[in-house]
Amino acid sequence: MNPFIFSTTAQIVYRPGAATAIGDLVKQKLGSRILFVTDPGLRKLGLCDPALASLAASGVETIVFDRVEADPSLATVMAATDAAKADKVSGVIGFGGGSSLDVAKVVALLCGSGEPIDDAWGVGNAKGPRLPLVLVPTTAGTGSEVTPVSIITVGADEKRGISSPIILPDIAVLDPDLTLGLPPHITAATGIDAMVHAIEAYASKSANNNPVSKMLARQALQLLGANIEKAVFDGKDRAARGAMLLGSMLAGQAFANSPVAAVHALAYPIGGTFHIPHGLSNALVLPHVLRFNAPDAASTYAEIAADVFPDLASEHGDQGRCAAFIERLGALSVKLGLQPRLRDVGIGEEHLSGMARDAMKQTRLLVNNPRDVSEADALSIYRAAW
Repeated sequence: MNPFIFSTTAQIVYRPGAATAIGDLVKQKLGSRILFVTDPGLRKLGLCDPALASLAASGVETIVFDRVEADPSLATVMAATDAAKADKVSGVIGFGGGSSLDVAKVVALLCGSGEPIDDAWGVGNAKGPRLPLVLVPTTAGTGSEVTPVSIITVGADEKRGISSPIILPDIAVLDPDLTLGLPPHITAATGIDAMVHAIEAYASKSANNNPVSKMLARQALQLLGANIEKAVFDGKDRAARGAMLLGSMLAGQAFANSPVAAVHALAYPIGGTFHIPHGLSNALVLPHVLRFNAPDAASTYAEIAADVFPDLASEHGDQGRCAAFIERLGALSVKLGLQPRLRDVGIGEEHLSGMARDAMKQTRLLVNNPRDVSEADALSIYRAAW
């Protein structure tokens, strides 16, 4: 067995209604003056109100920063950091989707360490320490509450990442009730995103791919595969919502330690340039990347096919089971109401070559892919997805 390192969030709290008692859960860890990072949509919907009320009842003074956008910008990160420093906060809560959680991670790092953000970009460059940090996901997709990564948009469309165990939170609070109101299209896109995390983690060529990540990836796929349709088509199904939230977290633990690969590398230009939601960006290229990888990864994909689609256990032969798995994943996205092709989200054929060039910049991801990807290969995949 190869040597490996497995890192994850120190404490995970899973409980329906947990957000309504968050003050008691986090006060000892975060102190009495915190920055609460979220987005304007959640604030307007009132989804933050029970958590904010709980914090107030526990005697915690809360400064709310609710300006996080999708694909959060460096300007947003710095504005939140300035707010935290101005109010001398003792801890940070990230409440929302992956964007809010990613911003909260960086704010906690910059306020705790005082280091310039330009010194922290990349893998293992953040020095720390950070402020105490609690993350509360309201979508079942990113797994950001258990990943040591934050992705920020710099300039017009460049995405940069900070990857370091230092930005893993102290506590992740998983409350399925927070996801009950998610619209079907967001439930579908974030659910496919979580599946991609598990699939890519399981098949990752990373030297740190390990038995713990593989086990978590398979458990995640079983939960996600069995519940994604229920969650999309019956959004009030609390059991399905809980299974999706747990599956997303397990997939996050898996890919945090056995990193993702070409699906994400090719998805980033879609999201960064055309502002397509990350989960949908992944879904658009998923079957095409897996089909490209199949010559080198058929047996690996065959191993997990029945975790998502149990009836594929009767499909004989790795090649046949792999092919069926890929076809079924593409069909699942369509069944869930997601657009199947790049042209369906307004991307013109003339943009594909530029996207292929941009995808090649994601070297930290491409190195983990089961099969080497050239710029010409990326262009062929985009053409197949178009």
